[in-house]
Amino acid sequence: MSRFKKESGKELKSINTASLPDIVFMLLFFFMVTTVMRETDLKVSVILPEATEIKKLEKKSLVSYIYIGKPHPNLQKTFGSEPRIQLNDTFATPEDIRDFITSEREQMDENDQKQMTVSLKIDQNTKMGIVTEVKQNLRKASALKIMYSSHKKVDESLLR
Repeated sequence: MSRFKKESGKELKSINTASLPDIVFMLLFFFMVTTVMRETDLKVSVILPEATEIKKLEKKSLVSYIYIGKPHPNLQKTFGSEPRIQLNDTFATPEDIRDFITSEREQMDENDQKQMTVSLKIDQNTKMGIVTEVKQNLRKASALKIMYSSHKKVDESLLR
């Protein structure tokens, strides 16, 4: 006769799921707090031109954006319908670009300041006069690395 008997038919205990809702809400709260939806609110409408030769950026944290285009229809009563420059969340003049570049550089590490790139997001119907003014002021601010944002041109022969 053995002292230890195998009990057959005994079920495994189920896992307690009482703390599961707490864990789900903790994760939800964490992602809600840490997620950044959009850094700037666009006040100008920008339809990017198409390009055939495109190169993707590697470090987007080193990029500062300048938007140029017509103000949205609800802002045209106040700011007019001529193309405007938007730096972060405000309209600006070409002369404000030097201060913008200086403040953007100050926010970066000292090693990354030399690799800073300025991305120009310009509406395809914007005249080159305002773009030339922006480029001249970028040159005065020693922001010589400039990139034009665009969409990749779709080859229509592949669509058929």
